[in-house]
Amino acid sequence: MTVIRQDDLIDSVADALQFISYYHPKDFIQAVHQAYEREQSKAAKDAMAQILINSRMCATGHRPICQDTGIVSVFLKIGMNVQWQGDLSLEEMVNEGVRRAYKHPDNVLRASVLADPDGARKNTGDNTPAMITYKVVPGDKVEVHVVAKGGGSEAKTKFAMLNPSDSVVDWVLSVVPQMGAGWCPPGILGIGIGGTADKAMALAKESLLDPIDIHDLQARGASNRSEELRLELFDKVNKLGIGAQGLGGLTTVLDIKVKDMPTHAANKPVAIIPNCAATRLAKFVLDGSGPVHQTPPSLDDYPEISWEVGDSVRRVNLDTVTKEDVQDWQPGETVLLSGKMLTGRDAAHKKMVDLIAKGEPLPVDMQGRFIYYVGPVDPVGDEVVGPAGPTTATRMDKFTRTMLEKTGLLGMIGKAERGPAAIEAIRDNKAVYLMAVGGSAYLVSKAIKSSKVLGFPELGMEAIYEFDVKDMPVTVAVDSKGESVHQTGPKIWQAKIEEGVIDVK
Repeated sequence: MTVIRQDDLIDSVADALQFISYYHPKDFIQAVHQAYEREQSKAAKDAMAQILINSRMCATGHRPICQDTGIVSVFLKIGMNVQWQGDLSLEEMVNEGVRRAYKHPDNVLRASVLADPDGARKNTGDNTPAMITYKVVPGDKVEVHVVAKGGGSEAKTKFAMLNPSDSVVDWVLSVVPQMGAGWCPPGILGIGIGGTADKAMALAKESLLDPIDIHDLQARGASNRSEELRLELFDKVNKLGIGAQGLGGLTTVLDIKVKDMPTHAANKPVAIIPNCAATRLAKFVLDGSGPVHQTPPSLDDYPEISWEVGDSVRRVNLDTVTKEDVQDWQPGETVLLSGKMLTGRDAAHKKMVDLIAKGEPLPVDMQGRFIYYVGPVDPVGDEVVGPAGPTTATRMDKFTRTMLEKTGLLGMIGKAERGPAAIEAIRDNKAVYLMAVGGSAYLVSKAIKSSKVLGFPELGMEAIYEFDVKDMPVTVAVDSKGESVHQTGPKIWQAKIEEGVIDVK
C-alpha cells in the first residue's frame, strides 16, 4: 500500500501549473520550428517567428506564454493500492493546487473562471474549480496530467452525431474552416470517435495529452484505423491552406490525434477539440516519496529566431493618426503602432453598448481612437503590465457597428478573423481592423510602456485600460474597404497547394 500525503498532490499540481505557464513542451517547440523552417507564406512565417520568440522569452523570464492562462483540466489515474493521508477530498486537493499556482506572487496567473455562467458570471478569483477526471486502475501510484486550456481554442470545439455511413474525414474537412483562426493555429486537433456524445468529447480531449509524433507515424505507416485517419487528416487539413493564425500558409496543424471506442450501431459520435499555440501540459507520477517538481528544459532546445520587420513596415502614431490616414492601409501589411490605445473585451463592450442605448456618457472618449481586445495578466515586479496578447475578435462582432457609429472609434486590434457583420460595419465606416499574433503575449507586453485604468475598474482584467505602446507589431487584417486577409490568404494558399506550385511536406 502506497501512502500519498495530500500536500504532495497539492504541491505537485501547483508546481506543474506554474511550470506550464512559461514552458512549452519540447515537442511543440520542435514542431513549430520545423513548420517555420519550411513555411513559404511570409505572413504565416512572421506569425510563427513571433510565437517562437515569445516562447523563449517566457522560458527565460518565467512569465505566461499567453495572457489567457487557461481553465485547468486535471486527469488522474489512481492506483487501487493507494491510500491518501489528509482530510481533503481529491477535488479539494487539486483545487488547492490550482489556487496556489494562480496566486503565486512571483508569477501571477490570470483568473479566468466565472461562477454562475448564465447569470452574474462572477470571477472566482483563483481560477478554481478545475475540470477533474479520474480513473481507478490497478497499481500503487497516481499518474497525473495537468492541462491549462485557453478559452479561444476551447470555444472552437465541434461535435456531431454522424450517421454510421458518414465520412469522418469529410466532416472534419467541413468544420475546420468554420473554426476560423480563433484557436490560434498552428496547433493540434484532438478527435474523439465513438462511445456516447459525452464520451466522444472526453476522448477528443484526452487524445491531446499524447506527444506530437505525426512524423514518426508517417515514417512507419499506420497499423490501425485511428492511425490511418491521423495521416489522412494531417495531409488534407494542411492542404486547406489556412496556415498560421489563419493568414494562409502550409501548416495549419502540427499533429492530429484520434482516440476511439465502441459505440451504438445506430450512432457515430465525433468530437474535435483543438489545442492552440499556447499548448500547455505536464505529467507527473506520485509514488509516495514526496511531491514531484518539473524539470526545466534546456534553452538549447529553443531555436534562436529573429523577427525582422523590414523596410516596408508602416509606422503609425496612434496619437495623431486620422481617418484619412487609414484609407490606404493594405490587407496583410505589417504595421508598428506607437502611442496611446484603449483596451476592452466582452464585458466592457456590453457595458458601453448598454450606456449608449440609455443615452448615457461613456467613461472615455473613443473618437478617433484604437481599441485593443485584451485582458492582460497582472504585472509583477517592475512590469508595466503582464503578458497582454489579443483575445478572439469575433466575440466583439455584435458590438462593432454600434461602437464605430456611436463613438467615433477608428480601429480595432484583436486575434483572428472578423465575421461578415463586423466586416460590413468596418467597410461602411471606413475603419480598420488589425491583427496581433495569438501566442505572443509576453512579446507584446514588452511594447507597452505604461498602463492605467480609465473605465469599469470593477471588471478587473476586462476593464478599459489605456496602454502607451512603442512599436507594437500588428497586421492589417481588414482594410477600410472591407477586404479580409483571413478570407483571401487561405484561398490563395489552398490554390497554390492544389495546383502543385508548392509542396506542403
